[in-house]
Amino acid sequence: MAGILFTSRRTRSQILRRSREIASALTRHGLGWLMVRVGLGGFVPFERGWFGHEARETPYTRAEHLRMALSELGGAFIKLGQALSTRPDFIPPEYVVELSKLQDSASPVPFDDICQVFCDELGQSPEKIFDEFDPQPLASASIGQVHTGKLKNGQPVIVKIQRPDVAGQIEEDLEILSGMAEWAEAHTAFGRNYNLPALVDEFAFTLRNELDYQREGQNADRFRRNFAGDPSISIPRVYWEFTTDRVLTLQRVGGIKVADMSALDAAGIDRHIVAENSVRIMLREVFEFGFFHADPHPGNFFVQPDGSIAMIDFGMVGRLDVNMMESLLRIGMAVGRQDAERITDEFFAIGMANANVKRKALQRDLDHFISRYAGRSIKDLAATKTVDEVMAIALRHHLQMPAELVMLFRVVGISEGLGAQLDPNFKLFEFATPYMQEFWLKHRSPKAIALRVGQTALDAAELGLTLPQHISRLIGQVERGELELNVNHEGLRDFAHRLQQMVNRLALALLLAATIVALGFMMIVYHPPFWDIYGGWLFGLGFLLALGLGAWMMWMIWRSGRG
Repeated sequence: MAGILFTSRRTRSQILRRSREIASALTRHGLGWLMVRVGLGGFVPFERGWFGHEARETPYTRAEHLRMALSELGGAFIKLGQALSTRPDFIPPEYVVELSKLQDSASPVPFDDICQVFCDELGQSPEKIFDEFDPQPLASASIGQVHTGKLKNGQPVIVKIQRPDVAGQIEEDLEILSGMAEWAEAHTAFGRNYNLPALVDEFAFTLRNELDYQREGQNADRFRRNFAGDPSISIPRVYWEFTTDRVLTLQRVGGIKVADMSALDAAGIDRHIVAENSVRIMLREVFEFGFFHADPHPGNFFVQPDGSIAMIDFGMVGRLDVNMMESLLRIGMAVGRQDAERITDEFFAIGMANANVKRKALQRDLDHFISRYAGRSIKDLAATKTVDEVMAIALRHHLQMPAELVMLFRVVGISEGLGAQLDPNFKLFEFATPYMQEFWLKHRSPKAIALRVGQTALDAAELGLTLPQHISRLIGQVERGELELNVNHEGLRDFAHRLQQMVNRLALALLLAATIVALGFMMIVYHPPFWDIYGGWLFGLGFLLALGLGAWMMWMIWRSGRG
């Protein structure tokens, strides 16, 4: 962690203690390979052995080591591993598979500690608020645990209670991750290519939202409003009088887990209807509301006797603004026309591709991707395979996928897999096509166009009113010489950095040579008695310093030659 600066209200000792824990866990599982992966391999010169041979083999793969290290660290690092498992545009497939095995589980917190959190938040013990409250948790995760109970009116509820001090621990971890990301961006090509600070900020935003149970309750209420009147889905009610930042009380819903095929068959529920309902819900979330459940694993969905779906756990949600949805539709239309150039334009427009991406190479790969699917029936297409190929292109060209888009791809893949599990003949693209067409027409209806034209007219009128003022201010800045033009040429940044390194090494070499020459002259000018009586320590220290600097310079030159 040396060289990384942390600025926060937390004490330096807290950060250093946690940093040592992180470094210890990573070291036990092979710190060298992890640092090489993030572009810091130059700081681990013997990661491949003292003489360049392969390091000693272990029973585990590097991906397994990473999973075990994150699991040991717990808290934010388990969440980080789960987040990385959804980013095949960022990490290789073997890491995606291994990190997907991370389970957000933890040993239960003693009931007295959980009860203290509840009392701190609501001012009373659970026994006084609820008619029944089970002290044994129904589930225990890294952030909180779930208990069951009954209100005074007999309504069954679940109560999520946050673990004591988990928020402080997660803030420490996020601060350390942020410092590492900023350091990597400043010192490595890997950090610059992937904009690591922005990725950590996205992860921190999502994780802090999960810590805020009131926000989760608001998400649940929004889903209830969006799907009001839809008989295919039910959302549990939030009991706000028993909900705070660290306690969430929800109506308890029953049913059969959506992935329990034998139980569905035993209950006589039509699995094809369940598949259609689950995918229809996902399509409405994405293309009608732009607000979707981003953690759609089977444990969060329960099937009712009529085949409808009850949804739970609203801590992780995704949002798509109108511009993103419009861009996705344009990409879809461009795929239909086999227009790789337009798709490339959209990738740059939504920020997936930056100035370092080679446009022609990206367009060529997209053209090859489209040509493989040209002329094929939609029945023959698989959403998961298509998404995997898009992610492979993103990884190859260092594209920065928006977090919402990655969440969406994951939701699509899980929805298709669940639909195929419920009904082996189910085809997501085939089922989704009519809904996509309906969405396309809805956004291009005369009413929708009139609304956009009206808003554009208002924006133009406002700009027309303020434009003379802005022009006058700009002219004044030019006259006073206050207007500056800053040019940032990405191609010169690496060159300037290397040039600075060369100048620094040259200056150090001159200083080293001057030190050696000066010491030699002093030995000639002063006679041995002076050496024996007064200056032996000075000459010895000077020669040791010169020897050390020379060895360090030789090492730096050799290392740069390896890179």
